[in-house]
Amino acid sequence: MNPMHLHRFLVTPLVFALTCSLGSTACVSKSTYEAAVADAKGAHDDASRKQKDLDELHARLDQAEKQAQVRDETIEKLRTDQHNLQQSLDEATAMNKGLRDELARLGKDVDKILAEKGSLSKELADAKTRLEELRKAQAAADARAALFKSVLDRLKKLVDAGELKIAMREGRLVLQLPNDILFDSGSAEVKTQGRATIKKLGEVLITIKERKFQVAGHTDDVPIGGARFSSNWDLSTARAVEVVKILVAAGVKPQVLSAAGYGEFDPIAANDGPTGRAKNRRIEITLVPNLDELYSLPETK
Repeated sequence: MNPMHLHRFLVTPLVFALTCSLGSTACVSKSTYEAAVADAKGAHDDASRKQKDLDELHARLDQAEKQAQVRDETIEKLRTDQHNLQQSLDEATAMNKGLRDELARLGKDVDKILAEKGSLSKELADAKTRLEELRKAQAAADARAALFKSVLDRLKKLVDAGELKIAMREGRLVLQLPNDILFDSGSAEVKTQGRATIKKLGEVLITIKERKFQVAGHTDDVPIGGARFSSNWDLSTARAVEVVKILVAAGVKPQVLSAAGYGEFDPIAANDGPTGRAKNRRIEITLVPNLDELYSLPETK
């Protein structure tokens, strides 16, 4: 109830009471007056409670709108990451096609030379050697592409949740764990959420046979403070070792794991602001190439 209305409501019984005291025949009893005052106060208190409830509802609505905005920004970022990864896959597919075309061409060349009379010339031997190398490179490329796609499918949930990024760097599949879910600033102790994410990742790595993995720690270029670590190198190495321990506890064989610390010396973004530094503070798990993936193709004359 509006305070002015309450005032009027209280004054009216008072006028009646004064009138009654002067001998008016239209007066009300004291109990009726008190009951009217109590009703007015109750109505005022009820209006105040309703206004408070309305204010709380507005505050909750504002909070919900802010949370929806954060969700939309996260979804847009995930779509961008997915687009970049698809672009890398398309580039790998185009490279594979080029190898196949070269195989077909060299195959025809060999057949033509074999059909000629006489002994095989040095040109034939060179062509056969190149053909064999190309076949091995093609087989390795096909196997690598199949492996990358399989890993991507199995880690899709972690990628969609923003707990993991997958990238191609120098022809290698790299799994990136952002630092903010793993470690506090200057610490090598893995947080609870980070442990859960690493455990899920380990369950996938177990299924990848005949592969070794390098766990690498990276920092930004801000010098480390405190007595425990003397440099970002020390900090990044200690973090990598802690991740390796959690992977081993999750069932990954120690024989396929190694730990490395790069400090601030292998950045993926410029260290000129908070956004770039946040990207550089990370743990990367790289699938180490097998020897059959390292064939160097001879130069084409």
